[in-house]
Amino acid sequence: MAALEGIEVTGPLRERYDEILTPEALSLLATLQREFGARRKELLQARADRQARISAGGTLDFLPETAEVRANETWRVAQPAPGLEDRRVEITGPTDRKMTINALNSGAKVWLADFEDANTPLWDNMIEGQLNLRDALDRTIDFTDPKSGKSYALKGDDELATIVVRPRGWHMEEKHLLVDGEPMSGSLFDFGLYLFHSARRQLEKGKGPYFYLPKMESHLEARLWNDAFNLAQDSLEIPRGTVRATVLIETIPAAFEMEEILFELRDHSAGLNAGRWDYLFSVIKKFRERGAEYVLPERNAITMTAPFMRAYTELLVRTCHKRGAHAIGGMAAFIPSRKDEAVNKVALEKVRADKTRESGDGFDGSWVAHPDLVPVCREVFDGVLGDKPNQRDRLREDVKVSASDLLNVAATPGDITEAGLRGNVDVALRYLATWLNGSGAVAIHNLMEDAATAEISRSQVWQWIYNGISLKEGPKVTKELVEQILDEELANIRAELGDAYNEPRYDQAVALFKQVTLADDYQEFLTTPAYVTFP
Repeated sequence: MAALEGIEVTGPLRERYDEILTPEALSLLATLQREFGARRKELLQARADRQARISAGGTLDFLPETAEVRANETWRVAQPAPGLEDRRVEITGPTDRKMTINALNSGAKVWLADFEDANTPLWDNMIEGQLNLRDALDRTIDFTDPKSGKSYALKGDDELATIVVRPRGWHMEEKHLLVDGEPMSGSLFDFGLYLFHSARRQLEKGKGPYFYLPKMESHLEARLWNDAFNLAQDSLEIPRGTVRATVLIETIPAAFEMEEILFELRDHSAGLNAGRWDYLFSVIKKFRERGAEYVLPERNAITMTAPFMRAYTELLVRTCHKRGAHAIGGMAAFIPSRKDEAVNKVALEKVRADKTRESGDGFDGSWVAHPDLVPVCREVFDGVLGDKPNQRDRLREDVKVSASDLLNVAATPGDITEAGLRGNVDVALRYLATWLNGSGAVAIHNLMEDAATAEISRSQVWQWIYNGISLKEGPKVTKELVEQILDEELANIRAELGDAYNEPRYDQAVALFKQVTLADDYQEFLTTPAYVTFP
């Protein structure tokens, strides 16, 4: 399909796709890509350059060239937009039809409508997700489960969560839309389509087009987003500042540039979020070649009370409230069991403890992955906030965080055991098989796993091999040991699933796992080579 000069849609055009891929919408996408595509590539190269410096022995620090921004006490971000004043509980999930209805009905204040880590970027998922969001705003959405026959419909508008869309990160491309012969940015694709089709619909409902921005590593990447917002708003004749964006601080370089990121987006800012799972992935990735000092214990041993994680989250709250922005806490990944009361009790206690710590630290709200966790998160934040919409007035002036605090990985308690290694292999395999089958949010062992937790699992294994780490039981982590465990865990999965075992998918998952875990050269994101396998 060649809708306009220089624009080619190579993905299949199924029923109703023409409602999203209109000539006018494609024209906006092409404008964004032509204006910002080259800058995006330059910024991705800057990431690679910084990685090379760190791998060669360099470090991270607060930027001397932006010291004036940090020292200037006068600037503030924009006041909260309608529907974003009270964010005490937010739910995350992909934009399939059932999840769209359940998330909006969940009782959460905000729904992070996810085109990124909880989503697999199949062409159909990306376009149907846009249709589902538009249908939800038009109140024409419904869903009947083909297995159970249960029907789902929206509650009244005043009971629905505010939609905040998370587009893909800057590193991802949309290979099914070519602009001047090149795949366009996945970030600009997701953002542009939602803004074009849903901005005015949101404004008519008294809210606006809001976004969560993932995976950023610098304030210059935030500046690129801000420029894209201005161009798109001008093109659609929407006042500047209508778009609002919450930035996920989920890379360790971004932790050193939080104030600068807020400053770049200040007219469009809706705050920062502690994207803690991706943050752990980033710490592992950035310092993967730097020896035992930067090797974390196994994934399940790392808690939010680790000194470097405390420094990161407390600095985030301090930074946000200093500038009048919301600080949003991290994901509670536990999945309640409606069949096993003992599992359910443990999960709820862990979620309560997590949210109690966050609310006590000054966060204005937090995330959950399942509707059954909305009440406990809301109850905890109700206890701190009462009738107040947030606690941005808690300035946390007691917080003093240095660069060495953020980098104090070595002080993290915990071990690296055979069980931890097996757990990483098992989770990565199960997740990859499901991701390749089209689902990006997967319940595994009563935890909601997404791309971030799979990234932690495979990156830890790569780092342990590279640095010659020995397990607590004695054996060194080698490629040979990991391949042995891979075969054993795959056999366990096959036995557990029985007839439900999808051999072709698991064969793909094994091949991808080896590619991103056992290769000498580290892959920056596992989703990048995985995306290549999609039609």
